[in-house]
Amino acid sequence: MLLTEEKIDYSKITDISINGIDYADYPDFCDAYIEDAYYNGIPLTEDQLEELNEDRDFVYEKVMNFLF
Repeated sequence: MLLTEEKIDYSKITDISINGIDYADYPDFCDAYIEDAYYNGIPLTEDQLEELNEDRDFVYEKVMNFLF
Protein backbone atom coordinates (compact mmCIF):
# COMPACT_ATOMS: atom_id res chain seq x y z
CA MET A 1 0.00 0.00 0.00
CA LEU A 2 1.40 3.35 -0.99
CA LEU A 3 1.30 6.17 1.47
CA THR A 4 -1.05 8.31 -0.63
CA GLU A 5 -3.76 5.67 -0.44
CA GLU A 6 -4.32 6.80 3.12
CA LYS A 7 -3.76 10.00 5.03
CA ILE A 8 -0.11 10.13 6.05
CA ASP A 9 0.37 10.62 9.77
CA TYR A 10 3.88 12.07 9.73
CA SER A 11 4.17 11.54 13.49
CA LYS A 12 4.25 7.78 12.79
CA ILE A 13 7.34 8.05 10.58
CA THR A 14 10.36 7.10 12.67
CA ASP A 15 13.97 5.92 12.44
CA ILE A 16 14.64 8.10 9.42
CA SER A 17 18.00 7.69 7.67
CA ILE A 18 19.15 10.55 5.45
CA ASN A 19 21.60 10.18 2.57
CA GLY A 20 22.87 12.32 -0.29
CA ILE A 21 23.82 15.37 1.78
CA ASP A 22 26.19 17.58 -0.20
CA TYR A 23 27.50 20.39 1.99
CA ALA A 24 28.47 22.33 -1.14
CA ASP A 25 24.74 22.55 -1.82
CA TYR A 26 24.03 24.41 1.44
CA PRO A 27 21.39 25.63 2.27
CA ASP A 28 19.23 23.77 -0.29
CA PHE A 29 20.52 20.21 0.09
CA CYS A 30 18.42 19.30 -2.96
CA ASP A 31 20.25 15.98 -3.44
CA ALA A 32 19.45 14.74 0.07
CA TYR A 33 16.84 12.04 0.42
CA ILE A 34 15.33 9.68 2.96
CA GLU A 35 17.09 6.37 2.50
CA ASP A 36 15.24 4.38 5.14
CA ALA A 37 12.32 4.93 7.51
CA TYR A 38 9.57 3.15 9.40
CA TYR A 39 5.86 3.90 9.40
CA ASN A 40 4.06 2.80 12.54
CA GLY A 41 6.94 0.39 13.24
CA ILE A 42 6.94 -1.19 9.77
CA PRO A 43 9.83 -0.57 7.34
CA LEU A 44 8.83 1.44 4.28
CA THR A 45 9.21 -0.23 0.90
CA GLU A 46 11.28 1.29 -1.87
CA ASP A 47 8.10 2.57 -3.54
CA GLN A 48 6.89 4.14 -0.30
CA LEU A 49 10.28 5.77 0.28
CA GLU A 50 10.22 7.15 -3.25
CA GLU A 51 6.78 8.56 -2.63
CA LEU A 52 7.82 10.03 0.73
CA ASN A 53 10.83 11.69 -0.91
CA GLU A 54 8.48 13.54 -3.24
CA ASP A 55 7.45 15.61 -0.22
CA ARG A 56 10.49 17.89 -0.42
CA ASP A 57 9.37 20.04 2.50
CA PHE A 58 9.28 16.98 4.76
CA VAL A 59 12.66 15.78 3.49
CA TYR A 60 14.20 19.23 3.99
CA GLU A 61 12.84 19.39 7.55
CA LYS A 62 14.38 16.01 8.34
CA VAL A 63 17.70 17.00 6.76
CA MET A 64 17.79 20.14 8.94
CA ASN A 65 16.94 18.06 12.03
CA PHE A 66 19.71 15.64 11.14
CA LEU A 67 22.32 18.35 10.61
CA PHE A 68 21.43 20.72 13.40
